[in-house]
Amino acid sequence: MSNKHQPFLVVISSPSGAGKTSICREVVRRDRNLAYSVSATTRPRRKDERNGRHYFFYTERQFGNRLARNGFLEHALVYDHFYGTPRTRVLSLFRKGKDAVADLDIQGMRSCKKALPGTVAIFITTPNQQELARRLRKRGTNSAEAISRRQSELKAELAAMPEFDYLVVNDRLKDAVEKVLSIVRVERLRTSRLRPAGRLLKEY
Repeated sequence: MSNKHQPFLVVISSPSGAGKTSICREVVRRDRNLAYSVSATTRPRRKDERNGRHYFFYTERQFGNRLARNGFLEHALVYDHFYGTPRTRVLSLFRKGKDAVADLDIQGMRSCKKALPGTVAIFITTPNQQELARRLRKRGTNSAEAISRRQSELKAELAAMPEFDYLVVNDRLKDAVEKVLSIVRVERLRTSRLRPAGRLLKEY
């Protein structure tokens, strides 16, 4: 008998620089039954970005129309641009028997937990705040103002940790990825996610 579970969404959140995007990429590469949930945005597409791979790029009108039809599991206005998680994308992955993983902020995590009961929330952090600041500076893509702003947001982000189901400290990327994969494997074995008991018994 093989355990077949109801697919679920994994939301990975972290302060900027803690590595959630790298972790998401690697866990999807390592687990063929996990797929990345591509977000939608109204911000302009950068020259190295592809529609449907990095983001779904919508006009404000397109975004508004989808929002009016309850087309997003979560959405937010960030620095004058809308971002959201398309509901149809996640549900289509579920129909294919795949679990979905998304990297979202804390508000996005809260919204997804309400919209999809059973969503698993994982908070990624660094060993300490000094390491987080070092990683932000190392990127070379953030201005001093942006780094200061992100560090000022850190207190609120850390205060939200108790709302998450799991905490993973990203000291070494390889170890952090393995911990996230272990969490996903354990969640797939929850009896609450398995097919109805009657159907399972027929397989004996």
